[in-house]
Amino acid sequence: MNMDLVKTIVVLQEAPGGSLASLESLIEFAALLIELLAVAIIVVAMIVATVTYVRRLANREAGLAGYEQYKVRLGRALLLGLEILVAADIVRTVALEPSLTNVGILFLLVIIRTFLSWSLVVEIEHRWPWQVRTEAHVATAESYERPAEERDA
Repeated sequence: MNMDLVKTIVVLQEAPGGSLASLESLIEFAALLIELLAVAIIVVAMIVATVTYVRRLANREAGLAGYEQYKVRLGRALLLGLEILVAADIVRTVALEPSLTNVGILFLLVIIRTFLSWSLVVEIEHRWPWQVRTEAHVATAESYERPAEERDA
C-alpha cells in the first residue's frame, strides 16, 4: 500500500469527527456503482440481443446462424458483466475489509467467475481460452457477428 495513502488514512482516523467513515461510505458507494454498471450492461445487452433475435425470427431471417449470433451477443454481455463485477468485489474487499476471511471469499468468487468466463469463451469461440485462434475460429466468429446481408455483399 502506498505510504501516502496510509498516512492519509491515519490522519483521517485521528481527525475529530473521523472522516474515515465518510471515506468508507464513498468507497462502498463506488463499489455499488460498479456493480450497478455491470447489471445494467448485462440487462441492456440482453434486451437488445433478444429484440434483435425476435425481429429476425419474425422476418424469418434467424435460422441457426441467428440463434448462434444471439448466443454470442448474450455471452459477450455476460463476460463483460462478470469482469466488471470482479472489479467491484476487488474494490470492496481490498479497500474496505481486507481481512483474511474476506480475501478468501474474494478468491472463491474470482475462481467461480473465471470458470464461468472460460465456459462462456468456449461457448462463444468454440475453443479453450488457452488455445490459439485459428482461421476456422475466426471464420466461425465472423459468420455469427455480421448479418447475412453484409456477409453476402
